[in-house]
Amino acid sequence: MSIAAHTTGTDQVHTALSSTFAHAGVEGFVHVRDIDTGAEFGHRADSRVVLASVFKIPIVLEYARQTAAGQLDAAGRHTVTAAYRVGGSGTDGCLFDVEMSARDLAFMMMTISDNAATDLLLDVVGLDRVRATLAELGFAGFGVSSCRALDDDIRRELGLDPEGCLDDQLGGIPAQRLLTLGVCDPDRSPSSTPREATALLAAIWRDEAGPAQACAEVRDIMSRQVWQHRLVSGFPEGGVSIAGKTGTDFAIRNEVGVVAYPDGKRYAVGVFLRTSSPADRQPLADRAIGQAARAVIDHLRS
Repeated sequence: MSIAAHTTGTDQVHTALSSTFAHAGVEGFVHVRDIDTGAEFGHRADSRVVLASVFKIPIVLEYARQTAAGQLDAAGRHTVTAAYRVGGSGTDGCLFDVEMSARDLAFMMMTISDNAATDLLLDVVGLDRVRATLAELGFAGFGVSSCRALDDDIRRELGLDPEGCLDDQLGGIPAQRLLTLGVCDPDRSPSSTPREATALLAAIWRDEAGPAQACAEVRDIMSRQVWQHRLVSGFPEGGVSIAGKTGTDFAIRNEVGVVAYPDGKRYAVGVFLRTSSPADRQPLADRAIGQAARAVIDHLRS
């Protein structure tokens, strides 16, 4: 392909992405890299973006590294108590204490984004250890936090009851106020860039983020995510496998993951959106994530 033709193709992809995001009423930030060749494409890929639950990836990585090193028993039992539960998905919404293994905390954290399991697992592996591993791997700018800390920040920012159920107290808050919360601001919430996010995924998929056993476990757990409405929506054909992690918080809708084709080609994808509404149901935005990923991967594959 000539330089002129390649430039024209690149411009067309940028135009298609801008159109997709405009139709969905969102701001979009994208980066995709071919894991094996290093070929890449970015659309506002170096802008800092809010990670939301995408920050759970380095937590599961640290869990897997510690178990591979014999420092943590994957089968060891841990109890999700009321101190961790706030009423969300999985154990987060259970009425009574739940006991499970460290491995299953990681599984619940990544497959259904269980916040209670996340915070308990983070206490088990240590926030300092997670940040040290990120720094060691060259991802010191990749943010991470407990879910509890982010919820507490929201309560303080809005002047809510620190002991009351957060979701119950958010009902009377104007939508536009929710969009300006610190958790929606990359300068005040765990953040990264789309390019850095795909670099972390590529390191995991190339067994460069820790022992091969640890990276394989992270890949396996991420392949079991249940959500099929974002990244997966762009790849309906059989034979294409996807391992991913979503992130959602008011104005934030994200997914990062790896798309693998039957021919062996693997692509690390990061699509981060900022919406104009905090509504839970935004199907146009969700589908835009899959559409954007597909447009860029088709371009790289061509």
